[in-house]
Amino acid sequence: MSWETHPVTADRFEDFADVINPNRRENHCWCLSHRLRTKDIEELGGGSREKAMRSLCERENPPGVVTYLDGVPVGWCNVGARTDIPRLAGSKLIRPVDDVPVWSVICLVVRSGHRRKGVTGQLIDGAVAYAASRGAPAVEAYPVDPDGRMDTTMAFVGTRSMFERAGFRVIGTTDAVASRMPRLVMRRDISGSDGQLVASAS
Repeated sequence: MSWETHPVTADRFEDFADVINPNRRENHCWCLSHRLRTKDIEELGGGSREKAMRSLCERENPPGVVTYLDGVPVGWCNVGARTDIPRLAGSKLIRPVDDVPVWSVICLVVRSGHRRKGVTGQLIDGAVAYAASRGAPAVEAYPVDPDGRMDTTMAFVGTRSMFERAGFRVIGTTDAVASRMPRLVMRRDISGSDGQLVASAS
């Protein structure tokens, strides 16, 4: 199997859409709820969520990464500087643990038909590598720690175990919940104690 993960630049928008919204439904998810307010969607896309997302993909720091398996787009991770994600930056439920200028993972999506193939691990590593390439000192995620299977509608937040496998550690808790479970604060430092990157840019 051949894996690649790349930032969702404008030329990769259709690959992103194949994962998140294969039928291109305007009122379906375009992964904007944390990124843009209604007035921003109007300004960037004339009210169209798809067009607003396309506009974000044209920015210097696109809003996430797409993972490919043998050339096929199979996963999407919404990740960016916490300060660039308005709903998170202003959250009263997921507050900063400290003043480290972290990048944050907002959601993880695996394309239908490609689950249980190791996509999430590749996505997370790719997201960290992308953050590293932009100079981020650390990446955070806000998953839950379920005893068993969780509600699939909330699976986008991820689980403690999947982030632990990717080298993240729990550094705090939040007042937010998903599937009635508390969300944790997990972090993976990019710079080691010797100042060397522990994640390479993709």
